[in-house]
Amino acid sequence: MSASAALAMQWSDWFDLFRHFLSYSIVSIGGPLVLLPEMRQYLVTEQHWLTDGQFSASIVLAQAAPGPNILFVALMGWNIGLNAGGFLAALGGALLCMVGIMLPSSTVVFVTAGWVQRNRDLRAVRAFKQGMGPVVIAMLIASGWTLATANTEASRDWSLWLVTAVATLVVWRTKIPMLWLLAAGAVLGASGLL
Repeated sequence: MSASAALAMQWSDWFDLFRHFLSYSIVSIGGPLVLLPEMRQYLVTEQHWLTDGQFSASIVLAQAAPGPNILFVALMGWNIGLNAGGFLAALGGALLCMVGIMLPSSTVVFVTAGWVQRNRDLRAVRAFKQGMGPVVIAMLIASGWTLATANTEASRDWSLWLVTAVATLVVWRTKIPMLWLLAAGAVLGASGLL
């Protein structure tokens, strides 16, 4: 979005944004990263509140920064607000998205944590915990696929796919810290090899 083409957002748009992040919170089993395909569909494709670049940059910047990985939600809200009119709108967008994504899930965890701890030996509780593992992994793979194929030019670059496959195998089969893999990727990118 250019500065001259600011978004014209009404109160109903801000409410709709908040409502969507409330619903994301309720279904984000495994954390908000698993909902990246849905978020991209809504924010970039349907509403055009973010560009693909802003969407991806929000995720990458938040993942590179220290702190919780949910920071990308605040950056998305910030960018939507900047696109809609400046600093105060950006601050409001970040706050709206963060409260929306945090309120329902935090409330559910607060209310149910004690019960789950007291009943951790029940077959249903154990089955639920074990069954959610594959679901979360599949959703994370879908999120990675969405990010990898968002830029059609990069999605055709075999060297990026090769590096991704090698990094995946290294993470899966070794105990090499991911920070070293990120550093190696940065060196490859900076050197022009990727």
